[in-house]
Amino acid sequence: MADNQPLDIEDIVRDSFDQREAEQLTDKLSQLEPEEIAIALEAMPLEQRVSTWLGLHLDDQVAALTYMRVDARDNIFKQLDEEQLHALVEGMEVDDLIELLDEMPQRIYHYACSRLDASQRAWLETALTYDDDQCGRYADHDVLIINKNAKVRDAVRLFRKLADDAEYQDALFVIDRTGRYAGLVHATSLLGQPSHLPVEQFIDDDAPVVRGDMELDQGSEMVSRSGYTALAVVAADDKLLGRLSIGEALENVRRSLESQFMHTAGLDEEEDLFAPVFDSAKRRALWLGINLLTAFLAAWTIGLFEATLQQVVALAVLMPIVASMGGIAGSQTLTLMIRGLALEQITPQTYMTLLRKELGVGAINGVLWALVIAVTTYFWFGDWIIGGVIGLAIVINIVVAAISGVFIPIWLEKLNIDPALSGSVILTTVTDVIGFFAFLGLGTLFLLA
Repeated sequence: MADNQPLDIEDIVRDSFDQREAEQLTDKLSQLEPEEIAIALEAMPLEQRVSTWLGLHLDDQVAALTYMRVDARDNIFKQLDEEQLHALVEGMEVDDLIELLDEMPQRIYHYACSRLDASQRAWLETALTYDDDQCGRYADHDVLIINKNAKVRDAVRLFRKLADDAEYQDALFVIDRTGRYAGLVHATSLLGQPSHLPVEQFIDDDAPVVRGDMELDQGSEMVSRSGYTALAVVAADDKLLGRLSIGEALENVRRSLESQFMHTAGLDEEEDLFAPVFDSAKRRALWLGINLLTAFLAAWTIGLFEATLQQVVALAVLMPIVASMGGIAGSQTLTLMIRGLALEQITPQTYMTLLRKELGVGAINGVLWALVIAVTTYFWFGDWIIGGVIGLAIVINIVVAAISGVFIPIWLEKLNIDPALSGSVILTTVTDVIGFFAFLGLGTLFLLA
C-alpha cells in the first residue's frame, strides 16, 4: 500500500491474515479514527481480531472498544487473561469505564474502581444512578465551566487554555455557587466586549437543556436539531452533570437507526458478525420459533379448506398472491407508523386520522389491483367466478393489512414491546391468516355452493 494512498479497511482486514504484513498492520490501524479501527476489527474473525487488537497502543485499544458493538467487545474480553485485563483498565478514563462496564468481568470492574481518585469515583457514582439508556449516564465531563459572577476576562482566559484538538468547545457552561446550571455563553458573544463585564449578561436564553433522566435517543435528537454544538445535561435539581455534544448525539442517532433496521429482521444490532456459532444460533432461534408457530397457524387455516382445494386446484395456485399483496401493503403502512412513532410524530389525537388515510390508500390500491388480478385470472383459468373471488379477497386483505399496520405498532408500544422487532412477525401472521381465510372461504361459498 503506497504511503500517499488513503487507508482502506478492506485492505487492512486482508493484511491481518498475512504474517508478512503483521508488523505494519498496527501502524496502519493507528492512522485511523477510533470508529474506523472498531469497524476494521469487527470485520476480522475472532482470532485475527484479538491478536490485532492486542498489537495496538493502549489508548487505541480502549478507544476502539468504546466504538465496537457490545457482542464484539465482549468476545475480546473473554479472550484476555487477568494480567491483560488489569493493564487495560489501569489508566482508563471514567467515561470509558462507564461505556465498557457491562461487558467487563465484575472483578476487573472493582479493580478499575479501586484505582480512581475521589472526584472520579463521585463522577462514576453519579453516572450509575441513571439507567443505561438515559442521558445522565453518558454526560461528557469535558466541559468549560464558569461561575455566573465571573468576568469576560475570566472567560477569555478559559478559551485560551483550550488544546488545539478540543472538540465542540465553543461555549461556556455557566453555574451558580451551588453548582446549578445557569445557562450557556457562546465564545462569539464575548468578542470585543469590555473585560470587566459579568459573564452572566451574555447567557443565551434560547439554549435548550437536556435532562439527565431523558432517554438517550430523545436527548440526542434534541441536540442534533438544536443548532448548538453541545447542550448541558442537568440533574433533577438543575445541577450540571456535563454536556451532550453534537458528535456524540449524531453517533447515538446512527446507532438507533441501525438498531431499528436490524430489528426488522429479528436481529440484535449488537450481534458480532463473527460471534461463536452457538451464541448466534441461540439469539436467532427465538424468532425462527415464533415464525414457525405463525406458519403453522396459516397452514391450519388452509387445512380448514382442504376439501375446497381438492376440488378447485386453481385456488391453491393463486393463494400466494393474496397473502403476498396483503403482506406488502401492510408492511408499507407498518414502516411509516414505526418511523412516525420513533420521531414522536404520532399521538393519540392523530390515530383515527392516520387510520382513515391508510384505509383510503388501501381501498384505492385494493380495488385497482383486484381488477388487474381478476382480469388476469380470467384469461388464465377462463372463469370469471375465480377472478371475482381472488379480487374480493385481495380487497379484504389489503384493507385489513392497512388497519393492522396502523394499530399493531401502537399496541406493541403501549405494551413496551419494540414494534420494529416484532411488528412484522405479527403483521405477516394477520395478513396470511385473513388472506387465506377470505380467499378460500369465498371460494367455498361461490365455487362449491
